Amino acid sequence: MTSLLQVDNLKTILNASVTPVRAVNGLSLQILRGETFALLGESGCGKSMAALSVMRLLPEVGEIVSGSIRLSGKDLLSMPETDMRRIRGKRISMIFQEPMLSLNPVLTVAEQIGEVLERHFDLHGVMLQKRILEILNQVGIPDATRRMSEYPFQFSGGMKQRVMIAMALAGEPELLIADEPTTALDVTIQAQVLDLMRDLQRQKGMAILLITHDLGVVAEMAHRIAVMYAGEIVEMAERDDFFRNPAHPYSQKLFAALPGRTKRNQGLAVISGNVPSLSIKFVGCRFADRCDQAWDLCKTIAPAWSKINPKHQVRCHLYSNEAEARFQNQIKDKKSYSKKNFVSQESIDNSKLLNVINLKVHFPIHKGLIKRVAGYVKAVDGVSLAISRGRTLALVGESGCGKTTVGKGILQLITPTAGSVCYDGLELVGLDRKRLRAKRAEFQIIFQDPYSSLNPRMRIIDIIEEGMNALNTKAESEIGNRVHQSNLSKEQVVDALLQRVGLLPETKWRYPHEFSGGQRQRIAIARTLAVNPKLLICDEPTSALDVSVQAQILNLLKELQSSLALAYLFITHNISVVEYLADEIAVMYLGRIVEQGNVSEVLEDPKHPYTQALLSAVPEIEPKSKRAVIHLFGDLPSPANPPSGCHFHPRCPKAMPVCSNDYPKVINFSSSHSARCYLYEQSPFS
Repeated sequence: MTSLLQVDNLKTILNASVTPVRAVNGLSLQILRGETFALLGESGCGKSMAALSVMRLLPEVGEIVSGSIRLSGKDLLSMPETDMRRIRGKRISMIFQEPMLSLNPVLTVAEQIGEVLERHFDLHGVMLQKRILEILNQVGIPDATRRMSEYPFQFSGGMKQRVMIAMALAGEPELLIADEPTTALDVTIQAQVLDLMRDLQRQKGMAILLITHDLGVVAEMAHRIAVMYAGEIVEMAERDDFFRNPAHPYSQKLFAALPGRTKRNQGLAVISGNVPSLSIKFVGCRFADRCDQAWDLCKTIAPAWSKINPKHQVRCHLYSNEAEARFQNQIKDKKSYSKKNFVSQESIDNSKLLNVINLKVHFPIHKGLIKRVAGYVKAVDGVSLAISRGRTLALVGESGCGKTTVGKGILQLITPTAGSVCYDGLELVGLDRKRLRAKRAEFQIIFQDPYSSLNPRMRIIDIIEEGMNALNTKAESEIGNRVHQSNLSKEQVVDALLQRVGLLPETKWRYPHEFSGGQRQRIAIARTLAVNPKLLICDEPTSALDVSVQAQILNLLKELQSSLALAYLFITHNISVVEYLADEIAVMYLGRIVEQGNVSEVLEDPKHPYTQALLSAVPEIEPKSKRAVIHLFGDLPSPANPPSGCHFHPRCPKAMPVCSNDYPKVINFSSSHSARCYLYEQSPFS
């Protein structure tokens, strides 16, 4: 393969403050025709800014100060803007991370794709419409003839991402830059998007620059990998070599921070501290302050490139000639990280804390001038589950299946249409507001986006104290005991809570915007702990976090559960997190639970075809543990008009005629494992 893109010593700064931010500092890489090159790293390390530099789409405060970017030998930085417009969308295209922010809400899908075709291919009229239809069919948009005239808001998240891919591919680019193309997608949609990119790459010989922090996606897609940290690349290798032998201490830590079933009873390795500010002037290794293996040389001299083998190089003093033998031995022996063991929950009182029976949450659909009820959106349609004290139940499923609505229905933040929610022997459905308010401190929720759920105008101390004041929590007797202190003022309690979640007490005077994403999530957890809850509903609390920050939050949740006997309803679509944290799992599809049981039973021997498809779509780092992907066609049906019979039968590869008649009854495979599916006969446990 020949070189397509060559970037040499690229330096990009952002002049947003007095001190310039060196977002990209000396980046050099080469992408070959037809290959997928993955740029891996934490948020804030400069990955996206590197991509925008290649496209010359920097914000107003951005400036490329040195270096070169060559496409097939032609220097893009020396081209006038008029020439770059002929390259963007034609020779280089980009899929942005958030499709809803990148698609024009007032233009139809056809109009947006048509703009690319009109500019670069001079297509008009019937030929233009025909080509738009071909592209939409190519990316798997169902009923493309009708949907091409719809607007972005009428598409699901997965379909919007497909539209973004269609726009990017309309110009038949030589290089596709994909910036976190699957971060916000469910695993089933993610699998479809990745398959689509691979198929188009094979057909067109296209090169892909894949920007991500998901090691599973990298393992499935990449040919070569570069690890980026604080504006520069610290390791570069071919995929198999990288996953077999990550060399840089930062890369090793990323692998050690991954959750999984083999680490259930121990803490995950974490990277202490945060990514350093890119506005400071670095002297030594940029990772030195967070590195367990750093020595004096690391803090005084920036490391040069060292070769592990001809195709694997690393920027680290541990591989340099100056490194002492004991440091070489440390790296070769794969230094073991200190891991905290957690107390098994078997020793805790496992009596039922929450028992939900046939919960329904239906939203009326109003139509006409007098707003008559024309139907219902059946967001939750008969969910039953139970959680014991000190245990974790994971609720998994695609976006739109009703997981978050279940959580809000349990907390009575949404009034259930029917069913029972029994908390610690007390029925919550229909409970009068005064008694419900008195109990509300015992069950709390951690939202997916901590920034949206924290008041930006309030200091952290006020945010944490607000709940205590609203629910009349007694700081001295209750919170004091929970944080292992007594007779504390509320300010002292806030200090103790911040320390409990790994933050310094003096941070209580700061505002939410002054914290990183992981720190904000810790503050959200501290706020919930302030009112002494017994049950926490965690709604995708780690979905938007880097793997290293995710490890910190999961360790914190594990430690709190071990010491305080908290019960968790953990809403997520990350199966590796489920393997690590959960005791039981419930799989949800279109408002109903289709399979549930102990984690080991469901994950090792899934029974329902939807569960099987969900697990098969999870990206795996180890090829031997990868299941054959079961492709699901079409989108999740509308909960306003669910299919007859089994809701999954229109997408099920094993559907039978009986599946479209009546909804299947519960089939028990053991005392703890059950599913709703016509594929199985009644068992002795039924």
